[in-house]
Amino acid sequence: MPNEASPPPQALQRAGSKAMRRLLPFLLLMYVLAFLDRANIGFAQKALQHDTGLSDAAFAFGAGVFFVGYALFEVPSNLLLHRMGARIWMCRIMVTWGLISAAMAWVQSPASFYTLRFLLGVAEAGFFPGIIYYLTQWFPQSARARAIGLFYFGAPLAFIFGAPLSGLLIDMHGIAGMAGWKWLFLVEGTLASLVGIWAFWYLTDRPEEARWLDADEQRALATALRIDAGAAAEHGPRGVLAALVDRRVLAYAAIYALIQMSVYGVVFFLPQQVASLAGAAVGLKVGLLAAVPWVCALVLTWFVPRRADRKNSHRGWAVGLLVLSGFGIAVSGMAAELAVPVVAMIGLCCAASGFIAAQPLFWTFPARDLTGVASASGIALINSLGGLGGFVAPLLRAAADRHFASHAAGLELLGLASLIAAALVFIVVPRGGARRTAAFEHPTGSAH
Repeated sequence: MPNEASPPPQALQRAGSKAMRRLLPFLLLMYVLAFLDRANIGFAQKALQHDTGLSDAAFAFGAGVFFVGYALFEVPSNLLLHRMGARIWMCRIMVTWGLISAAMAWVQSPASFYTLRFLLGVAEAGFFPGIIYYLTQWFPQSARARAIGLFYFGAPLAFIFGAPLSGLLIDMHGIAGMAGWKWLFLVEGTLASLVGIWAFWYLTDRPEEARWLDADEQRALATALRIDAGAAAEHGPRGVLAALVDRRVLAYAAIYALIQMSVYGVVFFLPQQVASLAGAAVGLKVGLLAAVPWVCALVLTWFVPRRADRKNSHRGWAVGLLVLSGFGIAVSGMAAELAVPVVAMIGLCCAASGFIAAQPLFWTFPARDLTGVASASGIALINSLGGLGGFVAPLLRAAADRHFASHAAGLELLGLASLIAAALVFIVVPRGGARRTAAFEHPTGSAH
């Protein structure tokens, strides 16, 4: 209800601080494992191709077909999460995707590779939009970019810690008679399933059910969320079908698809690109070097969402970060072609920092315009259609490299996608926007 009285500031601050401390570390762990299970295919690429006879084109198709299964089941999965709650549904998602990821250790042919990658997408469908939707059930708009920004730490952390872990597992080649890439899938998939079981016991679906909040904190947080929901209901779509055909939702999906083209066109090939720059085989050394761009992304993702929340400047920051990403991707390709590895690494640092830090800002735009079941379906559709960018990106990059006989061509094309995304954010997203719940802006209690 838009005219509902604001919640007591002190109770809201306490509730916000507790929610951040309780939920974000665990959600972050879940995302680290999700991103790791998506990106570990890049570490396994050469050994997997050698042992199974996959061509470069077959690998690119298999890497991308994940997103087809993901896109087909995204909206139904998020609607089931809306109905059943995050605790049950996130457990189901993580356990099934972990088992399928572990089964990748037994890939023997292109057909089995395509099948398991497709099924992995089906199993994981709904995870990311489900978490974004879940965060809208816990954090008001004025604190949402910061909360989503902390969740987005999962991507750089997956590479800071996961890249050396993946390299170390690859180096386990021969232990117990198994190839290193088999150890990679088996260990990381099992970890995902175990954390999924833990999620069933750990997560709380709504503030009203949180035993770790006092009664006044529950009421304050629920009131702040109702105020935001009332504001969104005044100008946003209210039902599932209305959200799925809403022009703003479709525009956001187009922007997100372009961002994901940039992300996965880089991520799937990053270990091999860094190995080429370092003149070394993929292993622990390359894993450590591949973590450097994600350290930079972590720093920027910590700084930017907080400043954007404080100044209500999400749109401007998003545009600037996507421009940084676009130029960084293009420069990394050109510098690698010219054999200037230091400049190429700087370009990769700019690319990763830009497209990771821009995404928590992006998600505040649809979260501001959608509420209730429309939020669940709309966010899922945006992520579903946007995720197809992850399917297209490796294919486009491989095709451009072949057509122009240059390893820089594909990266320049992906850099252009990021620049187009920046232009669309500038055009589509209105200036300003977020209704502010002032007492929640600094849930740790700091005042400004």
